[in-house]
Amino acid sequence: MIAAIPFRTFPQVSIGPVTIRTFGVFVALGILVGVGVFLRYARERDLDADLLSRLAWWVIVLGIIGSRLLFVLTHWSEFSDDPLSAFAVWQGGLQFSGAFLISIVVIVWFTRRHPEMPGLTVSDGIVFGLAPGLAIGRLGCMAVGEHLGTATSFPLAWKYLGGETREPIDGGVGAVIHNTAMYELFLLLPLIALLWWMQRRPVAPGWLTVTFLVWYGTQRFLTDFLRAYDETVAGLTGAQYLCIGMVAGGLLLAMRLRARQPEPATST
Repeated sequence: MIAAIPFRTFPQVSIGPVTIRTFGVFVALGILVGVGVFLRYARERDLDADLLSRLAWWVIVLGIIGSRLLFVLTHWSEFSDDPLSAFAVWQGGLQFSGAFLISIVVIVWFTRRHPEMPGLTVSDGIVFGLAPGLAIGRLGCMAVGEHLGTATSFPLAWKYLGGETREPIDGGVGAVIHNTAMYELFLLLPLIALLWWMQRRPVAPGWLTVTFLVWYGTQRFLTDFLRAYDETVAGLTGAQYLCIGMVAGGLLLAMRLRARQPEPATST
């Protein structure tokens, strides 16, 4: 073992008589940051920020419902003895696939209802805010100890120092395992930097969306192979099937955007 990142989970923090659930805090913080980045992006492009803020909150509310519902349905054995615990979102257990699919439906409905809104520009703003929101949310996953993998000698692995976890850890305290939430966080940081760089330059609408779909779809597809406790169908998790669609959709959009670009003038 060359190195490992030591970490102790902290699913809750007590401040006097008040107990704070860290997963809920990080999810809420990720939402606030994501919406803030999105709306700032919209204002800088003279879009109706008030209208888009309503879109953002509809996406958030329905996205949380969809992500929790899909998690409960795919992990029903965890809730069958206590169905009411399905509402305890603050304890962890949100599935990106459910939120993403519902968000697509809401955004498509919104752009058709408001054709005056430039759909690709709105989409670019959404993914620009979504990337840092996801990164902050992954801190919540790390705090409660979920999306864990098997033992490994990978230098950037997670050395478990103790604390409650949502998923079991073979070997207990001192075990060195894959933590895909941490890997995703590391991979999201350069994506956030790239999206920030792109939006500061005269990039045609749609290219931020392409970049996010291809980058995040690829990274999530690969990191999911390291998850030890996710259900699979034909060797792939549900999120991996979604990621295939994300990458394919991003590449198709890239082809459409390339086709729209005017050909350079040729000298005669």
